[in-house]
Amino acid sequence: MHSLAQHPRRFVAIDTEAGPPPNRGSRLVTNTAEIDFANAHVYAIPMRTRFRGITVREGMVFEGPAGWGEFCPFPEYDDEEAAGWLATAVEQCTTEWPTPVRDRIPINCTIPAVGPERAHQIASGSGCRTAKIKVADHPDSLAEDLARVAAVRDALGPGGAIRVDANAVWDVDQAVTAIASLDKAADGLEYVEQPCRIIEELAQVRRRVSVRIAADESIRRAADPLRVAVAGAADVAVLKCTPLGGVRRALRVAEAAGLPCVISSALETSVGLGAQLALAGALPTLDLACGLGTLSLLTGDLVDEPESLRPVDGFLPVPHTPRVPDPALLAAYAVTDPDRVVWWRDRLRRVRAVLANQSIMD
Repeated sequence: MHSLAQHPRRFVAIDTEAGPPPNRGSRLVTNTAEIDFANAHVYAIPMRTRFRGITVREGMVFEGPAGWGEFCPFPEYDDEEAAGWLATAVEQCTTEWPTPVRDRIPINCTIPAVGPERAHQIASGSGCRTAKIKVADHPDSLAEDLARVAAVRDALGPGGAIRVDANAVWDVDQAVTAIASLDKAADGLEYVEQPCRIIEELAQVRRRVSVRIAADESIRRAADPLRVAVAGAADVAVLKCTPLGGVRRALRVAEAAGLPCVISSALETSVGLGAQLALAGALPTLDLACGLGTLSLLTGDLVDEPESLRPVDGFLPVPHTPRVPDPALLAAYAVTDPDRVVWWRDRLRRVRAVLANQSIMD
C-alpha cells in the first residue's frame, strides 16, 4: 500500500445525468479490492462530556487507493444500518469527491447536556454565532434544558442563533409544550431538530408551533432516505453524510428532500469529518450553519495539528486534500483490549457482506 501522500485527491463534478439513484434492495457494484481492510486500525477516543449516551468514541480507519476512510457506526446500530457508514468509508478510499462551490463552512457550536455555566463557557468561547443545544436528555430535563438555553442566549447575545435537538424522545403533546417554553427561554429558536420519532408526529407538531422543525433521524434512518416525504413535516433537512452512504448519495437525498439543508457530523474524527465537509462544500445552496464542529467533544483526534479539522472564528475549511491519520495518534488511541478489537473486525467483516448486497453508493 502506497502512502496516501502520494495520492492527492482531485475534485470532480457530480454527474447529474447519471439517472435516478438505485434502490437499496438492488445489488451494489463497487470495487473494494484495493482497500487495506486487513490492516484497519481500531481506535477509542474519550469524550469530554457524555454525549448520545457514550463517553468513548470508537471506530476504525483504513486506507485505499484514493485516501483514508472512517467506519464508526454507533454500537447499537445493526449491520444493515451500519452498511451506510461503511459505504461512506469506501467512497472516501476509492472515489474523488464532487467539486466544491465554497471554500469554508459556517458551523454551530454543540452544547451537550451540561449545566448552564459550562454551556455559557462553550458558547462564548467557540467563536460561533449559532449554537445547537442538546435537550431532553432524560424524562425530567425541561428545567435543566431551559437554564441551558437561557445561558447560551446570554453568551451569544441577541444576534446569535439557537437551535435545539431532542433526538426524537417527545410525543406530540410533550413536544408542543416543551418547544413553547424553550422558544421563550431562547428569545426565539432558529429551529427544533427531530422533536418526535416519526414523520406523522413531526407534521402534527409543525402545525401546532410557530418554530421551524428540522428532520434528522426521520431521513437518515428511513428505509429509503431518497424517497421519504419530509416536505410537509419539516422546514429543514439535517443530513449526515456518514450514515447516508457517501457524499454523492447525500447530495441526492438533499435534492429529494427539497428543503434547506444543514450538514451535521456523526462524531467522527478528522478522517471522517472530511467527507461531511465535502458534502457541505458541494451543496448548491447552504444558508444555515452546519453541525460540524464536533471535534471539541473529543479529547483527541487521529489527525495532528494543523491538519485536524478544528474551527476558526466559526468556520471550517472545505478540505482539498484528504486527512491522513498520524501514526503516533493511531498508536496513542489504539484499542488495546483484544476482545474489543475482535468485535470491531467481526463487525467490519459482517457489514462488508451486507454492503455487497446493497446499492447505496454510485
